[in-house]
Amino acid sequence: MKHHDSIAQADKKLTQSIEQLRQWNLAATPINYAVSYEYITGKNQALYSAIKQQIASEKPLDNFFLEEVYREYVLGQSKFRDEIVTDLDDLITQVEKNNRRSSSSANGLINTLDTSINAIQSDDKRKVKIAISKLRKASHQFKAQQEKLADQLKQSQRQASNLRSELEGMRKEIYLDPLTQLYNRKAMNQHLEIWHSENPDRHISALVINLDYFAKFSQRFGPLIGDVLLSKVAKKVSSYVTNSGLPVRSGGDEFLILLPDVDTGIATEIAEKIRQGVEKLRFVSSKSGVRLPPMTVSIGITGFRVTKNINTVIQQARQTLNLKAKHQTNLVIAPGN
Repeated sequence: MKHHDSIAQADKKLTQSIEQLRQWNLAATPINYAVSYEYITGKNQALYSAIKQQIASEKPLDNFFLEEVYREYVLGQSKFRDEIVTDLDDLITQVEKNNRRSSSSANGLINTLDTSINAIQSDDKRKVKIAISKLRKASHQFKAQQEKLADQLKQSQRQASNLRSELEGMRKEIYLDPLTQLYNRKAMNQHLEIWHSENPDRHISALVINLDYFAKFSQRFGPLIGDVLLSKVAKKVSSYVTNSGLPVRSGGDEFLILLPDVDTGIATEIAEKIRQGVEKLRFVSSKSGVRLPPMTVSIGITGFRVTKNINTVIQQARQTLNLKAKHQTNLVIAPGN
């Protein structure tokens, strides 16, 4: 047991964990339970702080958030990272050894050539014969060493290719939302740090995109169909983002698009294309063949300097969505900075 609890202690914490989930209005799924268990033990300070901060900011404590917390603070990536670092270290060590062997072998052949040239030019047939024999032997040794190094190089290349694949998998696991394949908040924060280091005064346009009535849709058709719909909408949303932009899944049914060096006017045009593109999507149940109702999105648009706290920016854009009912529009623009 991870926390080395006795059976009685574990049973008590199980009850407390279920009660905690009830207070959060969350189902007792394996992931939710694992997070709740960690939370009530109080030993995982990073997880405890993340949940407290979410509650204090009055943000939704939903399945999506707990899944993010679970991956970040319960599963962790340290073991995998350690394995990757060890493999990389072994690979670099092997390459360094091969380089030293190749250099030593080449130097040995050069030295043999240097010492044998004079002997070959000698009138003494015995010296010439010995020199040729040494050259032949050195040449054979050099060839054998190079063939061995070539085999080791191929092995190193295979190891590097495997490591590259593992690193790519780790990168996806760390920085991509598993359902939508959009970036997660960890990736978003990393990009913001890079943009800030490049230009602290950089302007970013932000689009906060909410699926309208998605909770009711999931209740009616079930969470599995809801996940499929989310994934398809996310794919459509990201199709309007260029390589310089950053599509993020920032909430259960919320997406965030960050557009560096794009003014609010262009961001509004992109938002309108996204809105129209999502509305044109058609969904049909693969099991029943029933046509599902079309989805619509509401989009809050704002601009900010990269030095501003991103959570403040998101909250500002979310607040603009509250204007939807008042203005009867799916596109609303918040004052930028």
